[in-house]
Amino acid sequence: MTKRLENKVALVIGAGSSGPGWGNGKAAAVLFAREGAKVVCADISEKAAQETRDLILAEGGEAVATGCDATVSADVARTVAMATDTFGGLHVLDNNVGIAEVGGVVELAEEEWDRVNAVNLKSVFLAMKHAIPAMEASGGGAIVNISSIASIRYTGVAYSTYYATKAAVNHLTSTTAVEYAARGIRVNAVLPGLMKTPMVEHATKLADVYSDGDVEAMWKKRDSQVPMGHMGDAWDVAHAALFLVSDEARYITGHALVVDGGITLKYS
Repeated sequence: MTKRLENKVALVIGAGSSGPGWGNGKAAAVLFAREGAKVVCADISEKAAQETRDLILAEGGEAVATGCDATVSADVARTVAMATDTFGGLHVLDNNVGIAEVGGVVELAEEEWDRVNAVNLKSVFLAMKHAIPAMEASGGGAIVNISSIASIRYTGVAYSTYYATKAAVNHLTSTTAVEYAARGIRVNAVLPGLMKTPMVEHATKLADVYSDGDVEAMWKKRDSQVPMGHMGDAWDVAHAALFLVSDEARYITGHALVVDGGITLKYS
């Protein structure tokens, strides 16, 4: 490791994992710590956040954990304050919160539309709302919002809320990047393609759409869709996020980095 985040304080919202294995946020939190950051691991599941913290501590890194409902302003404000109070500032924010609910505009219940918008989009708004002032007080910082190729393509699955919210995350990323560029804060997004993560495995009805509920058959089908012949994993997303929040990307802001094995290059 090159200690690209040495002397930085990083907040990862969604730092747990929805099941055994490595989710995007869990991998990012551990990778940031390996690169020298002091990490605040926040997740709707405090137990999951603690598991990520413990992994970091076991490797000799510095981390704390907290439960955080990313859709509640007071919870997010408290979590940002935890970063500044514990480690003396905030320089990196990684927004890893997201859910996918299957259903097109006709089939989807209005309540599900509101719920997914809150989790996928409002969470990003609230995190930036509270983190940016702390970053300004710390002399600047970098934000990475985890979006999806579903923000720019129809993926073959009817989940209108996922498409709409992730597209909105992209535009919120780019417009916020312009607004805060002169204040030393960069804002970028990562757009993962087909990934093999616990979130995908446990997404409501996703395996039903792909393979009549057979998760292993779903993995094989998703592998076959990618030009490289296989899905990515959480570490592919984490390394992209690391680059964007590191000083190596100091002249990059408002960018949507596609990490997809080439799938969005295909016509069908």
